[in-house]
Amino acid sequence: MTPPPPAPYALPLAGITVVSLEQAVAAPFATRQLADLGARVIKVERPGGGDFARRYDTTVHGESSYFVWLNRSKESVTLDVKTEAGRAVLEQLLGRADVFVQNLAPGAAERLGCGPKALAERFPRLITAGLSGYGTSGPWADRKAYDLLVQCQTGLVSLTGNEHGTARAGVSVADIAAGMYLHSGILTALFTRATTGVARAVEVSLFEALAEWMHQPAYYTRYGGTQPPRVGTRHATIAPYGAFTAADGKEVLFSVQNEREWTALCERFLERPELAGDPRFATGADRVAHRDALDALIAERFAGLDGAEAGRLLDEAGVAHAGVNDMEGFLAHPVLDARARWRDVPIPGGALVPALLPPADLSGFTPRMAAVPAAGEHTDAVLAELGHGPDAIAALRADGVV
Repeated sequence: MTPPPPAPYALPLAGITVVSLEQAVAAPFATRQLADLGARVIKVERPGGGDFARRYDTTVHGESSYFVWLNRSKESVTLDVKTEAGRAVLEQLLGRADVFVQNLAPGAAERLGCGPKALAERFPRLITAGLSGYGTSGPWADRKAYDLLVQCQTGLVSLTGNEHGTARAGVSVADIAAGMYLHSGILTALFTRATTGVARAVEVSLFEALAEWMHQPAYYTRYGGTQPPRVGTRHATIAPYGAFTAADGKEVLFSVQNEREWTALCERFLERPELAGDPRFATGADRVAHRDALDALIAERFAGLDGAEAGRLLDEAGVAHAGVNDMEGFLAHPVLDARARWRDVPIPGGALVPALLPPADLSGFTPRMAAVPAAGEHTDAVLAELGHGPDAIAALRADGVV
């Protein structure tokens, strides 16, 4: 792959230092986005193994697919923060940081003296950002959480799947949602500090992040009297919407979003213009009520077309559609190649793996796409920067602090 051109200007978060006691997915996703924008992210990991996400799998040249995705462009320092010497080093790091991020077990940050109130007293310009399962107050404050539990608690799992049963979302949506909100909250806090001089604490819970995404089905249930049904690739409140199989076995998914598209679908794709005036299909609600009859008509039309021809006719009708890709199809997607979205990133051991550029393009800036660190790779360099000499570093290592 062609290396990215050099950025003509400093990255937006250059000069910002983030110290993170992070693990798993949500917090590392937030801090990786800060690193993409130029922040220096010092990831504090456990001695003897580091972030347990490093061992989720070994598919990427021996490294975890999760860890490679979430931890490029960071520095890794191993530090046992449960020891007095380890906490002293952490204190030094926080004294030089702009942002402290943690997603420790409930109450652990407070036991370490790193809760937001305690840190605000010692470091008034430090922005603290905490991520929890169900919030730091309320009846579930002490309850641990992970992605699928939160998918269940928010009701998402009751909406995914089909008439045969429920299913989890295929990616860690609760973690991703929480990481995105934590990232935007930190950016807001940095802006607030820059404009008012006040450092605000940021708190995000996995449950409340995914709960935000559940508003539409929640409103539908509250005011409609029943929750949206599980409909697979179909849509609970829009029809036609879903995947249909063409004569050559290709699956094509499409959706009609308005009356203009419905009329065009009848005239140009189905070649049955009279259906546009059929009272069974007159409105969106009517089409949902008679979905089975409508889907049967559409399936009959697909049975006489191959996938490419079906796509051409849908294009002519102005109806959005997509082939149903598997992961190989996604990896070879022509849009990603044509828009040069892939960049090579080194991982521990020296192999290069392709990574996608961040979705938000800022004109004049090229995101940082630097290496994924080995556990503790930067420990000695960071300790030396903090003023620890070789003998002191050797002593910390001998005592298992780093």
